[in-house]
Amino acid sequence: MARHAGVAPSTVSYVLTGRRSISEATKVRVRESLRLLGYHATVSARSAYTARNDVLALVLPLREGMNMPVVTRFLLAVASAARRGGQDVLLLTADDGPDSLRRAVENARVDGLIVMDVEMRDERVPVLRELDRPSVLIGVPADASGLTCVDLDFAAAGARGVDHLADLGHRYVGLLGAPRAVYRRDTGFAHRAMAGFSAAAMRRGVAMTTSPLEHDRGAVQRLVADLLHDHPALTGLVVHNEVGLPLVVESLRALGRKVPEDIAVVALCADDYAELMNPPLTSVHIPAEELGNHAVALLRRKLDGLPTPPLTLLPPRLTDRASADRRTPAR
Repeated sequence: MARHAGVAPSTVSYVLTGRRSISEATKVRVRESLRLLGYHATVSARSAYTARNDVLALVLPLREGMNMPVVTRFLLAVASAARRGGQDVLLLTADDGPDSLRRAVENARVDGLIVMDVEMRDERVPVLRELDRPSVLIGVPADASGLTCVDLDFAAAGARGVDHLADLGHRYVGLLGAPRAVYRRDTGFAHRAMAGFSAAAMRRGVAMTTSPLEHDRGAVQRLVADLLHDHPALTGLVVHNEVGLPLVVESLRALGRKVPEDIAVVALCADDYAELMNPPLTSVHIPAEELGNHAVALLRRKLDGLPTPPLTLLPPRLTDRASADRRTPAR
């Protein structure tokens, strides 16, 4: 049918199911081909277009450098939101790009997909545009046209950490971010947080340095020691790495640096995690539960044929605790 109409097979599917917007001229061409070829949908085929299985796929590939405590929060948030709506979640953890999406649609009988760990040039994006299942991304690729995305505004979050430290009088700050492997993949959230941090430092006239932060205690200790040696004027850190965060505080303490008296620390992490630290950390909250709820709600709207915003960015929220104070010339 697709060859006869001169369109892609997915276009025929969209015309039959009405799941995507297709131009009227293309619809006419496809329907004429269906008529000429004598196509008639069987009862089971018509049912397949409209019936739901109440199963959502959460596409969450497990990759090097991922922060498992944060990943777990997102997983629980999506699963809880789906369960409240009477839906189950199929977790797909294989790191095989577009193939996992195609298998989920062809074999798993899922109603829609929620996709995580989104890269700036994610190879899954073209397939998401073609699939005859609705999808929502928790994350934003460089080209988000034709997609539905929700995320924390990580660029604004990185900038918020700089602005808070600059407002307190700090003139030399550093960002300790995700592990190196995460930046090599050009993962969206890490890329945007670093870009926002760097842009804000330039805007505020604050000197800065940035570095990836691994999850190994020895590597963190060496990094912090080198950072303090190479940048003696540095007085503030923004840490965007929950696994490495306690190791950074521990390393500062081992090197005789007090938080916040010698080094102020602002974390990008969940509020409850920041509150458990000693001292409790000033933090920009990463709202995993809210993002999971938003993603499931957006996917339900798409399944119901309701309009959805293409991009939803949650504004960052900073809570001032005990790890960052005002810098004075006497120090």
